[in-house]
Amino acid sequence: MKKDNFLWRTFHLYYDGFRQMTLGRTLWAIILIKLVIIFAVLKLFFFPDFLKTHAGGDEAGYVATQILNPK
Repeated sequence: MKKDNFLWRTFHLYYDGFRQMTLGRTLWAIILIKLVIIFAVLKLFFFPDFLKTHAGGDEAGYVATQILNPK
C-alpha cells in the first residue's frame, strides 16, 4: 500500500491521535463502560423476552399466527 493513499493517511491520523492520548484514553474507557452498563440494564429491565413468555415453546408458530391473523 502506498504511503500517500487517502486510507493510509486517515488510519495514520487516528492511530497517532489515539496513541498520544493520555486523559482521553481514560475518558473513552469510562464512556465505553457506561454504555455497556446502560445497554445491559435496558436489556434486562425494559426489553423482556416477549416470545418466551407468550409462545410456549413454538416461537415460529406464534410469530406466523400473529402475522397471518392479527388481533
